[in-house]
Amino acid sequence: MKPPPHTVDEVLPPRDLAVFGLQHVLVMAASPITAAFLVSRALDLPSDVTVNLIAATFLVCGIGTLLQSFGPAGIGARLPFIMVPGGAPIVLFVTIAKQAGLPAATGAVLLTGAFYLVAVPLFARCLRFFPRLVIGTMLVLVAVNLISIYGGIITGRPGTPGFGDPLNLGLAGATVVFTALFVRVLPGTLSQLAVLFGLLAGAALAWVTGVMRFDAVFSGPALSLPSVFPFGWPVFDPLAALPLLLFSVVSMAEATSQTVAIAEIVGREGDAMRLVPRTILGDAAASLLGGCFGTSLIITSGENIGIVQATRVRSRFVTAAAGVILVALAFLAPLARLANAVPAPVVGGTAIIVFAIIGGMGIDMLRRVELRDNRNMFTLAVALSFGLLPILVPGIYGQFPPTLQIILGNGLAMGTLMAVLFNIVFHHFGRPAPAASGEVPHRAA
Repeated sequence: MKPPPHTVDEVLPPRDLAVFGLQHVLVMAASPITAAFLVSRALDLPSDVTVNLIAATFLVCGIGTLLQSFGPAGIGARLPFIMVPGGAPIVLFVTIAKQAGLPAATGAVLLTGAFYLVAVPLFARCLRFFPRLVIGTMLVLVAVNLISIYGGIITGRPGTPGFGDPLNLGLAGATVVFTALFVRVLPGTLSQLAVLFGLLAGAALAWVTGVMRFDAVFSGPALSLPSVFPFGWPVFDPLAALPLLLFSVVSMAEATSQTVAIAEIVGREGDAMRLVPRTILGDAAASLLGGCFGTSLIITSGENIGIVQATRVRSRFVTAAAGVILVALAFLAPLARLANAVPAPVVGGTAIIVFAIIGGMGIDMLRRVELRDNRNMFTLAVALSFGLLPILVPGIYGQFPPTLQIILGNGLAMGTLMAVLFNIVFHHFGRPAPAASGEVPHRAA
């Protein structure tokens, strides 16, 4: 008798695939739209270019998600991953564009995508320096960093008239509460859709209060066609590309933590480190494709890890369905406008609870580390010190040279770097300790 497929390989009924896939899309849809608007507003791009960038970002995220879900030719982890434009790469893309021009920014993305391909074999040999202590710390920093970013989306910028608007805060808080209540009251499979229902309930409340409007959904063209090289032929300037090249190392470390986290959720812990290079190759392919369509780096998403943990729906075919929906969004302009109509506080509230789940996963991972060992405790303390400072005190390194600010001001980068370095110092130099990986040793019952 043929054994049943692993849960990650289970093909759900089409209706479930569509609904669970839509849940992933609605939670991450703000990222492509926000990324395109940030680039457009920072660089004063025309509105038609903005629409083109939104469509292109949805398209590349969809194709990248399909690559990660199916893993053809070893490109992609065959795990339930969603791809999004990274937040830090967007800032670096805009910085490069302002300093060296948009063609150079496009060339920087393509150079970084190619660097991923070259660096993967070397990085794969360094995976032993990423035990639970390092990965758990990274997940906590990822959660705090993303909550900080989406908290800013909810409240607005300090000093602006709408900053801290009680209505926006109320919508975000209500969305969080709705989501938790749906987990509590809905039975069986329906409770697995709590994130989606929470977002829809928050959107309905926004509509009742007049915050959400549908006027723009059906205005404008029905189809959108992303353009190849919308900023002209790329210029390959390694010096201009240096910030993105440096970030790619952090991105590979982040991909490592996300692969380990998602592998644990779906029950493939033993395959996690073997799958890391495949995840990074999927990021490389999506980023190279994104560079051709004018986007910044397209990388694996932390959002969907929280959704998989919350819903316990582990099938990679669900994220594949999400990839198909994202590709449809790229060409069907009204669908993209509908996703854009969901108010930022509602999306932010959904994102915050999902990111908090990621932080909980990091805490759970650290719980399995022997923190009574001072070496592990001080590794964690140093990593959190350097990682949390730039997140909690923005601009703390504003007096430093711009090149140093790129690294020091990135809390995830600094926290990860310190965790890796001090783990090496304490556990890989001199006589190794019994718990060299930083994990709690198994005890007999």
